Amino acid sequence: MTRGTDDPVTMGAATTPRARIVFEAEITPGMVPGEFIDLARLTEQAGFDRLGVSDVVLWPDAYMLQALAAQATRHILIGSVVANPYTRHPVVHAAAVATLQELSGGRAFLGLGAGAGLEDIGVSPDRPLRTLREAVTVITSLLAGETVEHRGEVLTLAGARLMVPPASRVPVAIGTRSPRIARLAGEVADFALIGARFFTADLAARYRGWVTDGASRIGRSPDDVQIAPRVTLCVSEDGSLARSAVKRYAAHYLEILGDDVPGVSPSRREAIRGALRRSTGWYFDHHRHDDPELEHLVDDELVAASAIAGTPRECAGRVRALLALGFTAVSCNLVAVRRPGNTMAEGLRETLEGAAQVVASFR
Repeated sequence: MTRGTDDPVTMGAATTPRARIVFEAEITPGMVPGEFIDLARLTEQAGFDRLGVSDVVLWPDAYMLQALAAQATRHILIGSVVANPYTRHPVVHAAAVATLQELSGGRAFLGLGAGAGLEDIGVSPDRPLRTLREAVTVITSLLAGETVEHRGEVLTLAGARLMVPPASRVPVAIGTRSPRIARLAGEVADFALIGARFFTADLAARYRGWVTDGASRIGRSPDDVQIAPRVTLCVSEDGSLARSAVKRYAAHYLEILGDDVPGVSPSRREAIRGALRRSTGWYFDHHRHDDPELEHLVDDELVAASAIAGTPRECAGRVRALLALGFTAVSCNLVAVRRPGNTMAEGLRETLEGAAQVVASFR
């Protein structure tokens, strides 16, 4: 777990060190490479510690963009948030990450999860826990320079070895909402990226318990795994505009999180489902169509239940409340502010400019 001794907290006559908060920014690459490079630079300038690139089928390639980001930045860690073991064979992941580790001067991380939306391209994400476990085993062994003989239930390798393994170890991030994969993260990951979106003290404790269970299973200290809640973040000096930008996200999360988001009546849930059916495009596509009914069906209270959106000051307060649940890291899925005629890159720049103020308030 990343810790620091800077920024002490004074308590009477005694002084105790406060853990340095680790901030990760995830960019969904709905833009041309030149615009992405500018955003990668701005992410580092904003004070983020890690840059995660969304790995979305049919969108700009995540690994190529990570390589470009490595050349455009100096300090920030770079990886996928998160790639899956289905659309790329694990040996392909290993080769890509090894290349990124060398290109970035040791700043790569391996980000994996079970995958989402793969059925739309005819890929069946079968046996996600077993597939992910074997993929991590194979990839980390290859990155360590080993010759891999693996005969598992999903993967078979007979003497595979990277031609040019990286010179330094690559940390592993596992993204999940699943209890079983959270336990796997406790076994194999350096970073557990928890995608619940809606967090209470009870839910935070449950995820922490699952990660701890996994670590304990192999005799590992839970402190070796940094647990970072994944949050949807949209920041603007116009707080109402930021909240409007994430209403489709909030509706989507309500659909997949179900009863974990309380206080929504059955009739309202059904109305939101209807509005989602009338909407088109991925929920994270800047140029999607959102049914107009979502604007009033998804109120500020529901937005606040599954996203952090508003002015820099408002967002800093929400992040502070989240960290009070016992976290020392936060993974921010950045959402573009939507203005008439603007691009995704322009909207993400506005969010990053506001996010820089949020991050600075914790330094």
